[in-house]
Amino acid sequence: MTTLTAPPKTAPPPARTRKSSGNSKWRRRIPLLPALVFTIIVTQLPFVATLVISTFQWNILRPDDRHFAGLSNYTFVFTDERLRHAVLNTAVLTASVVVLSVLFGLGLALLLDRRFLGRGLARTLLIAPFLVMPVAGALLWKHALYNPDYGLLNGTLNAVYRLFGAENGPTVDWVSNFPMPALVIALVWQWTPFMMLILLAGLQAQPGDVLEAAKVDGASALQTFRHLTLPHLRQYIELGVVLGSIFVVQTFDAVFTITQGGPGSQTTNLPYEIYLTMFRKFEYGQAAAAGVVVVIGSIVIATFALRVVASLFREEASR
Repeated sequence: MTTLTAPPKTAPPPARTRKSSGNSKWRRRIPLLPALVFTIIVTQLPFVATLVISTFQWNILRPDDRHFAGLSNYTFVFTDERLRHAVLNTAVLTASVVVLSVLFGLGLALLLDRRFLGRGLARTLLIAPFLVMPVAGALLWKHALYNPDYGLLNGTLNAVYRLFGAENGPTVDWVSNFPMPALVIALVWQWTPFMMLILLAGLQAQPGDVLEAAKVDGASALQTFRHLTLPHLRQYIELGVVLGSIFVVQTFDAVFTITQGGPGSQTTNLPYEIYLTMFRKFEYGQAAAAGVVVVIGSIVIATFALRVVASLFREEASR
């Protein structure tokens, strides 16, 4: 008759071993301490200062009238008509730019995913708008394209009219007559390459054997795109939408350069309205409160972006 013996119990590691392991972890983290301190000084301390300023009623034109106001500035942010209008303009601008950029970026990514002569040059040229400084790009659209006197759009329109026998074509002030579409077009031109790069990376990560199997089974190009490629690109599209929303919400350069929020505040978004509150009305407390609200909204959107990125990494690691 055999007797069952319990497996020997493993002794816990000595306290000295655990202590040395903890010390080694801290030693590995010490080189990161200067970067952490620098990040806190550059980002967190100004944000704390902004939080403090947002609780004061402070107009620089009346420096002796500064006093603690509690949350009244935040009440003003959520009830002021100009800020509500700026929120609506921001939503319209962001949604329009992101949706159009994703659609155009998807079309360009599908073209660049094919092999053809000069694909590298075409890819470099298509990425170029994203590498242009935002202010330079806005100036290019405002003066070289939209200007009613010597802009390319009016010049092309007049040339087309002359082809059909007209002496001259109409002179259109694109920025004044169509402020929001003019702003959207300039930003779509800037952000389409960003979306194209994300979606092109997703297309090139698609398994080739699955596409070959679909081709062998007789699936058409439209069926392959609808049932295989588009579901595969879903997370990449989500990533592009979330990241694009974070960046476009913060747009200031194009609004300031092309339209300056006008005419009639038709293109005034939140960043530009904060600028007006700070540097035109000189209401530091109200501007700080609006800035805090925008930062919190951006953090919420960024949280979704990090989740999408994490899911993409998990999917790649599981393959």
